[in-house]
Amino acid sequence: MAEYVLSLDQGTTSSRAIIFDKQGNAFAKGQLEYPQIYPKAGWVEHDPMDILYSQLNAVTQVLKRAKRVEGFSAKDIKAIGITNQRETTIVWDKETGMPIHNAIVWQCRRTADICEDLKAREGLEDYVREHTGLIIDAYFSGTKIKWILDHVPGSRERAKEGKLLFGTVETWIIWKLTGGKAHVTDYSNASRTMLFDIDKLDWDPYLCEQLDIPMEMLPKPVPSSMVYGEVAPNILGLEELAGVPVAGAIGDQPGALFGQGCFEPGMAKNTYGTGCFLLMNTGEKRVNSKNNLLTNVAWGIGDKVTYSLEGSAFIAGAVIKWLQESLHLVDNPKQCDEFAETVEDSNGLYLVPAFTGLGAPYWDMYARGVMVGITRGVTREHVCRAALESICFQMTDLLEAMTDDSGIELQSLRVDGGASVSNIMMQIQANFIGCEVNRPKNVETTALGAAYMAGLAVGFWKDTDEIERNREVDKVFNRLMPVEERDKLYHGWKRAVERSFKWIEAED
Repeated sequence: MAEYVLSLDQGTTSSRAIIFDKQGNAFAKGQLEYPQIYPKAGWVEHDPMDILYSQLNAVTQVLKRAKRVEGFSAKDIKAIGITNQRETTIVWDKETGMPIHNAIVWQCRRTADICEDLKAREGLEDYVREHTGLIIDAYFSGTKIKWILDHVPGSRERAKEGKLLFGTVETWIIWKLTGGKAHVTDYSNASRTMLFDIDKLDWDPYLCEQLDIPMEMLPKPVPSSMVYGEVAPNILGLEELAGVPVAGAIGDQPGALFGQGCFEPGMAKNTYGTGCFLLMNTGEKRVNSKNNLLTNVAWGIGDKVTYSLEGSAFIAGAVIKWLQESLHLVDNPKQCDEFAETVEDSNGLYLVPAFTGLGAPYWDMYARGVMVGITRGVTREHVCRAALESICFQMTDLLEAMTDDSGIELQSLRVDGGASVSNIMMQIQANFIGCEVNRPKNVETTALGAAYMAGLAVGFWKDTDEIERNREVDKVFNRLMPVEERDKLYHGWKRAVERSFKWIEAED
């Protein structure tokens, strides 16, 4: 009899459910989009009930599709794992189970003023870096919790009385799936709140005091792989799953790191999506960054914790969308590849897509996009090539910073995400970083990472050695460009990036 693990992949624009078999293959999939809410410029919200119902309906959908295969039964599902958009913040009433405010999404910048106030407090920036591995930024959950408590009348008092609960998205879903019995967050998500001590693996009382957040509302930090509870019997549409262990939780980016099989220190993955997220496994000891990268808990299994270094580029695949939707240079992303393949290089053109500022290692929120090196000979094809190169240059910046921080020379970069299907871009990436770029056949690495966490907790998979044997390679790209040529191009990129710095301040 075949057995399976169900993975819930709760993303920023859609909720997905995927059933995986023992070999890590996707047996069936379900997906539902849900509304985005933009109350003001720079503000982004979700209705937590939309998150919940879209996720539950995606499960109902995937079960219906799986049953079309003769012999499948919901009883064959041995565990459920959850992966999620990180930092997105939900506060709800413990008794009614209803949110007191819309979820404040990770992209939302409404708490920038709170962050500026925190930065002005003597020694607090250093304290945050030392204890949480993060920088003070509106990206993270802590200031979002504070904003909700500041703006919903009476909420801070109710939180002190234990009547309100906070959670990131996996916490919210686990609480609902278990009928309110499990109020937990895994270490990978906790380490993105700006409230979590990543050495002690617990909430930091001093930071909670600085943000005036009652600790009574915080979930219990737990490993990423363990049984948190069972699916409650009264969840509409999921009655067949009653009693199934909810046994894994991990944030989306560390989930992809695990799903890619990056189990040893020095192994790294990059997800090429709207933005890019590069993570390197640094083992059981945290690495403090000298280059403005972030230090996180990647996952916890049993009594062992694995740390990671993380860097992100805000604009990656989004630059291709810009060429398509704003400039109308291409009809679709594939055409961008086709145009770029017709030229040998970008003809001296550099595109720095700092449309919303620059992330690591620069962290310049006042930077803006620039295109330099334009001559009469530059064509649409060269612009397309420069756009692809801009994504790869940003990843090269991050990898060089990681190498400097960790002292580890990368041997292989494992890649996933929608834009990783571009053969020309993966070849450019290999040319720039000088090590192999390794693309798997199974690109569902984020959901797969959550499935592996749940499966390990219930013995569905024995260990990471068994999991590693599941990974199949689609294609490997190696450097074809001479080092001297690469160095010359990269030097030009660095000069172009400098032109983008503090552009808004220059205007003012």
